[in-house]
Amino acid sequence: MQIALFGATGGTGQQVLEQALAAGHSIKALARDPAKLSARDGLGVIQGDVLDQAATDSCVEGTDAVICVLGTTPGSEPVEAAGTERILAAMDKHGVKRLIAVSSMGVGDSIDQVNVAFRIIMNLTLKRIMQAKAEQERLIMASDTAWTIVRPGGLTDAPASGDYRAGLDKSIKAKRVSRADVADFVVKQLADDSYVRRAPAVS
Repeated sequence: MQIALFGATGGTGQQVLEQALAAGHSIKALARDPAKLSARDGLGVIQGDVLDQAATDSCVEGTDAVICVLGTTPGSEPVEAAGTERILAAMDKHGVKRLIAVSSMGVGDSIDQVNVAFRIIMNLTLKRIMQAKAEQERLIMASDTAWTIVRPGGLTDAPASGDYRAGLDKSIKAKRVSRADVADFVVKQLADDSYVRRAPAVS
């Protein structure tokens, strides 16, 4: 498949990029700084910002699916909701229906899957980011795309283990999970419709 990837230079985005290419997909990635993405077969990089509608349109045009791994570092202005709004507009314009977006456990109806300590952190230091993710999810769920929202637990840079739980069962609690394992689940969704218009947790 030809994939439009947003958030390719982030930790999880880099894992999605590597694993999608390894699985035989082609990637169009939007990046403010293309130098952060080394050239390789199957990868096309478009310089630009997800908040620039024209750049986002260019990335989505001609693709079969979109993977959104937008993230915000603490202290920066959250881009998850505003960026997703532009991605959805581009998908509508170019007739692309499949969307896989990475959010977080603790958002929406997964709030009870995170422990009290993390809820305190969410309210004290991550409040604006979590609000942006909640709005991002609202926009996606209101769209007519064939969406899947992936909600991981606490992300680490550990290597892929394949030893993770994923699904809709509310007994899945937020634990530490590697970005590589999250990417494994995300890329698998390109060939799996089990979670279309659902929000599985990964932990």
